[in-house]
Amino acid sequence: MLSDRPRGVLRDLTAALAAALLVLTAVIVGYVIEHSDGTLFVSAAPLYGSWGPHVGPGTAAAVTVAVAVVAYGPLLAARLPWRRLLSAVWATTAAWTFSLALIDGWERGVARRLTARNEYLQVISPVNRFHDIPAALRDFTHHILLHSPDHWPAHIAGHPPAATLTFVLLDRIGLGGGAWAGVWCVTVGATAGVAVLVTVRALAGEALARRAAPFLALAPAAVWMGTSADGYFAAVAAWALALLALAVTGHRPRTTGFASGLLLGLTAYLSYGLTLISVIACAVLLLGRRSRLRPLSCTLAGLTVVPLVFTLLGFNWWEAYRLLVTRYYEGAGGIRPYGYWVWANLACTVLIAGPATVAGLRRAGVAVVRIGAASVRGRARPAPAGRAPVPESAPVAPWESAVTAHATASAAPGSTTPGGTAPRLAVLVVGALLALLVADLSGMSKAETERIWLPFVMWLLPAGAFLPRPRAWLIAQAALALLLNHLLLTGW
Repeated sequence: MLSDRPRGVLRDLTAALAAALLVLTAVIVGYVIEHSDGTLFVSAAPLYGSWGPHVGPGTAAAVTVAVAVVAYGPLLAARLPWRRLLSAVWATTAAWTFSLALIDGWERGVARRLTARNEYLQVISPVNRFHDIPAALRDFTHHILLHSPDHWPAHIAGHPPAATLTFVLLDRIGLGGGAWAGVWCVTVGATAGVAVLVTVRALAGEALARRAAPFLALAPAAVWMGTSADGYFAAVAAWALALLALAVTGHRPRTTGFASGLLLGLTAYLSYGLTLISVIACAVLLLGRRSRLRPLSCTLAGLTVVPLVFTLLGFNWWEAYRLLVTRYYEGAGGIRPYGYWVWANLACTVLIAGPATVAGLRRAGVAVVRIGAASVRGRARPAPAGRAPVPESAPVAPWESAVTAHATASAAPGSTTPGGTAPRLAVLVVGALLALLVADLSGMSKAETERIWLPFVMWLLPAGAFLPRPRAWLIAQAALALLLNHLLLTGW
């Protein structure tokens, strides 16, 4: 699976080309639909934005960051001490995200993003509708529908109130306004990649985590991480899963389990759609140690805290979600054609994740299919002589003993890549892909998924660890992000 054999590389390139053709088809078909009846409500289908080639203050910085990561990223990822690597990934991700945002300039790229007509800060200034937080929560559901009095702007109505309360509380501690909100989203959002690396290390070993690090730091998703609030949501969800991974692999299971539950509860009150993070959480549980169920009582205890607090303050999550579905179909969501977006959303995902992720997912899919086949057969091929066993740092799941030797055997002769632990990472990224597909089929994600699906896409990016010749793929990732941000005026 980690082989550098020509046939495998050719298949990787074929997968990337097929993904590019999907994007091209979505662009052409989207152009025809939008200019014939206007039902897509986007002018740069399948993305929400408009055509507008430009350069800006962040151009030179973005190119510099990209060149540095391509040139030195894989080497530093292999050699830096683990904690320094995590700090480096956070700093690089933040620099990459900020520089891409600043291609549009400080005002348009950062300071005004979250003050737009449908954004969260609209309910703080000029009139603060959350000056009495308990009263606002009790009354929240009365303003969701479009025909309700003083209905909420789209993003406030479309999310549980923890999203808006984040910016309300920032305002109360003196960090009000669009600039501070934008800096918050980028700074916190940049930690999402760190959380993913912590998870990969706990579940699949440090070697694969190190190989994934440059792909997380230089992701095309950064175009929308800065400065969408969904980048912040992605970080909260990612840390919830990272703490769960630590809990189920024996790292202070009670403490990390409870903390994971707290963040999982918060995640559900930041975005209704992020309840699908539970699909990835199931993959994390599957990959845990044999004692992985022990911390679940602590996780469940933590999971009740945030919902209990909001319920006692008068907010009804289920009622709000029911009303949101109604509002969704009252607006553009009821007009946008499902027949286009159900596959065009996947084209958006290609642009967020990049060609390297597509190629890595191909390899992950092959691995998962082989795991299933080996499990059905109930036997595994013996490992070739001289191959290293699975490292102790990667705890063995009950189903894995039948496929470890087969996965190790799939590595190229003489390869130093961690073929024996690769199936574990494959299960994790395929779990994320499954969550994304469920969101797609639900019909509640028609368009704008370049920001909405950021919390899921972060878990697809580690698939880059499966690829040989990482620098070539990193060039493709960086080039895609730079082209998107320089050719389009993105809506987020």
